[in-house]
Amino acid sequence: MKRQILINATSRETRVALLEDDVLVELMLERPDSGRIVGNIYLGRVEGVLPGIQAAFVDIGSEKAAFLHVSDLADEDPEESEEEKGVRRYPPIQTLTSKGAEILVQVTKEPIGTKGPRVTAQVSLPGRNVVYMPRSEHIGISRKIENREERTRLRRLVRDTLPANAGGVIVRTVGEGASKKQIERELKTLMQTWKSLELTVQQAEAPALIHQELQLTAGTIRDLFSEKVDSLIVDSKELYREIRDYLGSVDPELQSRVKLHNDREPIFDKYDIEEEILRTFEAGVELPSGGHIVIEPTEALVSIDVNTGRYTGKKDPEKTILKTNLDAAREVARQLRLREIGGIIVVDFIDMEDKANRDKVMQELRTHLGRDRARTKAFQISELGLVEMTRQRVRPSLHHSITEPCPSCGGVGRMVAPSTVIRRLERAVHRMAAAGEERRLVVRLHPKVALYVLEEEPNLLRRLESRLRVDIEVRDDPLMPAGEFRILAGPADVDITSRYAVA
Repeated sequence: MKRQILINATSRETRVALLEDDVLVELMLERPDSGRIVGNIYLGRVEGVLPGIQAAFVDIGSEKAAFLHVSDLADEDPEESEEEKGVRRYPPIQTLTSKGAEILVQVTKEPIGTKGPRVTAQVSLPGRNVVYMPRSEHIGISRKIENREERTRLRRLVRDTLPANAGGVIVRTVGEGASKKQIERELKTLMQTWKSLELTVQQAEAPALIHQELQLTAGTIRDLFSEKVDSLIVDSKELYREIRDYLGSVDPELQSRVKLHNDREPIFDKYDIEEEILRTFEAGVELPSGGHIVIEPTEALVSIDVNTGRYTGKKDPEKTILKTNLDAAREVARQLRLREIGGIIVVDFIDMEDKANRDKVMQELRTHLGRDRARTKAFQISELGLVEMTRQRVRPSLHHSITEPCPSCGGVGRMVAPSTVIRRLERAVHRMAAAGEERRLVVRLHPKVALYVLEEEPNLLRRLESRLRVDIEVRDDPLMPAGEFRILAGPADVDITSRYAVA
């Protein structure tokens, strides 16, 4: 598979795109005001302990207190799945910490919506090939390194390198094939960093930032750029030099794969990434077969619906459905990565009668989910054609990061119809007339709603004036939200909307 990393850097924003076979699969962005904190280590102070939910809230200096679950406080195997953690029994959280206690924690999830960041007391320091865990004794190998002999070699290498009682280590996927010298050098650096952090903690007063995770570009080079990536193309000369200098000290063989984009055409335009970013705003995604999927986020979960669309196949309906579902399985996995969708996801595949076909679709979905850096778990297709799955949520979705709620629709994505606005206005005028307080009104409407009155209900105002014995003047106002109106009364045009306007 051809893999490329493209970096577009400006003074106010850095964007990193990951392409697989020339198709955009991941997009990460960083802005000065984005405040990325995943990976940061803080000396926090426990604000409160809640035995009922086995959790504590920790002040780390952020706007909202961080959430610390007992599973992230007690000793555990860092390679355990969420399901395995759920089965384990932990001691009561009130026996592990108390209000006012100082505690060293690391952010594992960005604050999302109304929720504060999530933290863990199992602090780790990531390097290029390994992750050092000073408070653990576990030695693990990335599950994505599948070769048994290589796993055994790496485990033995780490055990021979790591001093007694010095902590735990996980070899990362990038560490496959790493030499003993590389591992030794990296572990030595990470252990020195930890000793430095311990000194900082002794002098700090909670809440305090103890260690800041690498910025987006540096983190990308460390975590993603390896022999499995064909090229890294960057459009900033300064960043280009920094990347080559860094690789010169950690992996000189990769320097030749770093390219500087010098074309006049912007880098993301050249590789058709800008158009792909715009398409992430759309709910519908076209499939190669002619079908499509529809992605709808809700408060509790994300639903994805699969449709055959214009694709009707030739003769066999089951083959038509299978092809659409296979295309959808690949696209669903890509969109989850691209849009950074996390949490609970329900995919409504088209019903298939043949179990062998259902198995093919699940295999296709899991194969492509296997390329995802985030942890995922997909259950078998139910009799209703639904696949329930989860995806690790580390940071807000791409859509959440680059948009804000619509001030007119409240974030629901739909506007109140002009006819509905007029019915609400009509009821408000009736209430005002019943109160008998005003006889001359000025109504301000969005131009679209005012045009609706003129074209669709031209007799409305005359009918209201005759029945209620009031004078009504309509004024169009481009600054007025399309779903609202204002009622002004008296010579001074006093706003009386709030007195009479209810749903």
